[in-house]
Amino acid sequence: MIDARVKYRHIQCFLEVARRRSLVKAADALAITQPAVSKTLRELEDILEVRLFDRSRKGVALTQYGDVFLHYAGASLAALKQGLDSVAQARMSGDSYLNVGVLPSVAARIVPDAVQRFQAQEMETTLVLETGPNTFLLSRLRQGDLDLVVGRLADPEQMAGLSFAHLYSESVSLVVRKGHPLLTEQSHDLSRIVEYPVLYPTREAIIRPYVERLLIAHGVTRVPNRVETISNTFGRSYTLDTDAVWIISSGVVARDVAEGALVELPLETAGTTGPVGLTTRADTAPTPALLMLQNALRAAAEAQALRP
Repeated sequence: MIDARVKYRHIQCFLEVARRRSLVKAADALAITQPAVSKTLRELEDILEVRLFDRSRKGVALTQYGDVFLHYAGASLAALKQGLDSVAQARMSGDSYLNVGVLPSVAARIVPDAVQRFQAQEMETTLVLETGPNTFLLSRLRQGDLDLVVGRLADPEQMAGLSFAHLYSESVSLVVRKGHPLLTEQSHDLSRIVEYPVLYPTREAIIRPYVERLLIAHGVTRVPNRVETISNTFGRSYTLDTDAVWIISSGVVARDVAEGALVELPLETAGTTGPVGLTTRADTAPTPALLMLQNALRAAAEAQALRP
């Protein structure tokens, strides 16, 4: 932890004296008196409990402690300046764009809140949100067409050259309309879903392997009456209007389930849980606007986790 007694003026004064090797020249550069420079240095040395300079008629010279402190003090001031410049750049960015790939489950769950938080910063940056299968979004990220992908962690072979930061974990849900025949049964057997239309994730969907393993574990090797889709609009409408069972990431239907429009079948799906987070190119430094969007997404995920 940084000692609260160390102030910006201490660092600035130390660096100026170290650079000019003279209290008089440092005082002129800082537009203060020489006694003020000497007092500031004494304060810093008292805080650190070491001598930073050897003083002589020829001027001042760094001690061994001073050499060590110079390395880190210079880096810290440079980092602070870079941070100030980055904020100024972000505020003056004008007509800049952030292109973000969003998996459907995340688009429904945390992105609306994150976008509100980001826009509240008045960044003057236009967000371009694109949804689609995970493999498609990751390929767009690698090509530089997207700055960020928000969704489930991909398989290791798809993550080459990419970096992932975890936000939260999410499972798969099986949802039906209110009054569905499966809801009236005393015991809930997942294998009974084959008796009804099933909305099933497509081959490109990142949750597909999780769903297949879940069904096989319950003896379901074939789902004859199924429609494969990643369309949330179609899935919601079709499930509300029919006896279909919709297999989908829980984030997509969380609001409908909370409001009672759809009902989640009480089945054990812990084995389908996977990490959701932020995927970026590992070799590309984030812009200030992208950093602020990532922070907004983290805050939205934390807020979501606190909701009952």
